Amino acid sequence: MSIETFIQAFIGGCLIGLSAFLLLLFNGRIAGISGITFTALSTSGAANHWRWYFIAGLIMGPIVAQPFGFTLPDSIVGAFNASDTILENILVMLLGGILVGFGTQLGSGCTSGHGICGISRLSFRSILATCLFMLSGFATVALIKHGLGGI
Repeated sequence: MSIETFIQAFIGGCLIGLSAFLLLLFNGRIAGISGITFTALSTSGAANHWRWYFIAGLIMGPIVAQPFGFTLPDSIVGAFNASDTILENILVMLLGGILVGFGTQLGSGCTSGHGICGISRLSFRSILATCLFMLSGFATVALIKHGLGGI
């Protein structure tokens, strides 16, 4: 890992922590992205506007960061095989989204809610959920890399 990648990851982590802290400070809400997204899509009204601003900020973040030299690492950019069709890439993303959604329901929250906000509050449930998220991720990588021949 290059020093630039380390610095970018460090700054990104600090900004994630800062945004979670500010959301809790000013709105009294935990920054659980799945809960914010679900509520934004399932309710309406003025009390819901902050959720849409939060989601827009998540989407716009990488775009706004580009002029400051922040780019996606080659490992992420290269994750999509150029020889695959767009349809294959979309199907893989769709399947991944469905599995993440299922895991979010099963774990009663997402990695941001449990991993960032829950652990910082020393919630045992969140610590356990985050450990299970990590173990599931390790198992998935091992299965794809070794069991399925590195799709």
